[in-house]
Amino acid sequence: MFDFDQPPERRGTWSTRWERYPADVIPLWVADTDFRAPPPVLEAMRRRLAHGVFGYNVPPAALRDAVVERMRRLYGWRVEPDWVVFVSGVVPGLHLAARHLTRADQHALVPTPVYHHLRRALVLAKRELANVPLVLSQGRWVWDEEFLAAAVKPNSRLLFLCNPQNPGGTIFTRDELHRLAAFAQKHDLVICSDEIHADILLDEGKPHVPIASVSRDASRRSVTLISPNKAFGFPGAGCAFAIIEDPELRRAFCADHHATVHDPSVFGFEAALAAYRECGEWLEAQLAYLRANRDFVEREVGAMRGLKMAHVEATYLAWIDASGLGVPDPYQYFLERGVALSPGAQFGAPGFVRLNFGTQRALLEKALRRMKSNS
Repeated sequence: MFDFDQPPERRGTWSTRWERYPADVIPLWVADTDFRAPPPVLEAMRRRLAHGVFGYNVPPAALRDAVVERMRRLYGWRVEPDWVVFVSGVVPGLHLAARHLTRADQHALVPTPVYHHLRRALVLAKRELANVPLVLSQGRWVWDEEFLAAAVKPNSRLLFLCNPQNPGGTIFTRDELHRLAAFAQKHDLVICSDEIHADILLDEGKPHVPIASVSRDASRRSVTLISPNKAFGFPGAGCAFAIIEDPELRRAFCADHHATVHDPSVFGFEAALAAYRECGEWLEAQLAYLRANRDFVEREVGAMRGLKMAHVEATYLAWIDASGLGVPDPYQYFLERGVALSPGAQFGAPGFVRLNFGTQRALLEKALRRMKSNS
């Protein structure tokens, strides 16, 4: 019913991913997909465009209700409507958390490797931080809990989490999240959890669990950042939200919201509402396509000299250990062979590269042939 093999032409459309490199380079770096948005999303945008008026807007009550219903249905998490704070994207939410949920003399804990804006938000806010390594355990990237316990300080205030994990692809289990939440409670930490990939679950039978849903205490100390942008393919339209139960945390998070971060556009609101109301079947079809892409990448990378990768439970991102190649810069090595990946140094691991497999399989096959023939 849905054709994910048909490639849209993205060059010449102001695409961040496709405009950076020459035409002979295959860009598999920044995390957006090469799939057209779901038909109901496109139709919702067409209706709004036909209306022809694009004035200032407020977050629609229907979308707030859809968020509440979705959290209850998918996770058994009972969220009140006034806990939902709309922002233009998860990245602005990370920066708001770093600047407004900590004081200048406080300390934060950040996993590594991790999506670079978790760390960047703290660096730009001039907050002290500790990088807490993730380690491979039974083929999954998980927290080094002993290191975490040693890294906390008396002035620690904020714990950043990325779940599902970017770039490692881990879906953290309820038990793992319980332990992390208990650690936060013991040390009175605020948890800021980036859960933008929550809908991109590739391993069937492994559910996403929002950390705020594991206990009442976890809910009261959490800021959970969620967006349909990644899963439903409209990051350029931009709509995200924070779920914050505690009124004081919510006030702090929103302290200068309109001075520094704008609301989603009317098209972001329209896209998000259509995605949550009407696009479940499309999402399942996309996940099946991505699952097959994931399996293909794991097989091909596993057969390449000098490369290895852990199993990807979620996201459309392959975290590839290229240290076995013996080259000083794996990113540059593959770029010279016509494939642009994300450099591991961006995530805190210079010997790695990250590959975006959210694209047509024919293009993916071509990129992996280039990588294989020169590895």
